Amino acid sequence: MDVVVTGIGLLSCLGSLSDWQRLLALQSGIRLQQPFEGIPPYPLGLIGETPAKLSDLTQLAVAAALEDACLTPPLPECGVVIGSSRASQVVWEQFAKQMYVDRECLHLENWLETLPNYGAIATAHQIGSTAAVLAPMAACATGIWAIAQGVELIRQQKCDRVIAGAIETPITPLTLAGFKQMGALATTGCYPFDKRREGLVLGEGGAVLVLESAELALQRNAKIYGKILEFGLTCDATHLSAPAMDNRSASLAIKQCLERSNLTSSDIDYIHAHGTSTQLNDAREAALIEYLFPHGVAVSSTKGATGHTLGASGAIATAFCLMALKHQQLPPCVGLREPEFNLNLVTSPRQAEIQRAMCLCFGFGGQNAVIVMEKGIGNRHSCNSEENKGWVLL
Repeated sequence: MDVVVTGIGLLSCLGSLSDWQRLLALQSGIRLQQPFEGIPPYPLGLIGETPAKLSDLTQLAVAAALEDACLTPPLPECGVVIGSSRASQVVWEQFAKQMYVDRECLHLENWLETLPNYGAIATAHQIGSTAAVLAPMAACATGIWAIAQGVELIRQQKCDRVIAGAIETPITPLTLAGFKQMGALATTGCYPFDKRREGLVLGEGGAVLVLESAELALQRNAKIYGKILEFGLTCDATHLSAPAMDNRSASLAIKQCLERSNLTSSDIDYIHAHGTSTQLNDAREAALIEYLFPHGVAVSSTKGATGHTLGASGAIATAFCLMALKHQQLPPCVGLREPEFNLNLVTSPRQAEIQRAMCLCFGFGGQNAVIVMEKGIGNRHSCNSEENKGWVLL
């Protein structure tokens, strides 16, 4: 069964889905900021002046995705798969701090709303869903994992439509301290695959997709960004945080994805790399792409514009891939000036024939996630257009 994307809700420090042009203009939402007292300023991808709440971003992203797909709640038969690798960690950090200040006045209001599955539960309430509700958590692979689970719900005929994606608000004192201790935190900016890269930049945001069976989408004349072909999910099972440098497990995830899609590496026109701007990840990922895609496929990472949203990064990258398919434009690797690797890196946006795009994500614990999507073609004017002829899948 074909599964297509009919709506996107995207939020990041770069802006909303309508700010695709900002990315093409090589702009970045990363700024030097100091949101926490006692912690020095760092380049961060904050959406506002202070760290956002997970519940607020989830509600906004879901609402934007539904509006883009021309859908109005209640949607009782719509499945929900919303993941997060950090969930409401900031609330628990604040609670822990309170414990050391006044142990006799401990009070965590609405603590059930801070559990890891709250984003999915809140989304179900928001859209009035009584269908399956899932809340995956798989480090930086969470976003792709969530979309994959949504696709499978439709293929298994559990439902015809699923809201799937991931939201993250990872800018907290503990997260900053942890990445600093690892030596992975940048101090000036994010420069994926650049010789001067120094580490990742934390960003907040996420992306939510409306997934539908192709039959349902065409039946209601919905616009179609593209078709989800297949995915690959593997684990290195070697280290808590560092990736396996032999790339064996990561290669297997890509090969699984291609084989399930009945494709070869030469069928991929664009790769959105994980591209965290850390020394280890970029070197390992570049070697992986060079080996498996010798034809010189176009490659970029948008984290130089959005920062690294951890569990939400795969969902955001997938959204950007779908936008690339829709507009037939390759998004640039913002921040890249002097490439270190022999890749066909997109340093400035350009028009291209993009039939299929691949997204790569690699998470702590050696989690590898890969997803491939294919473009749709057609014409659409607005949600209320009587002239709407729908979109056709290639």
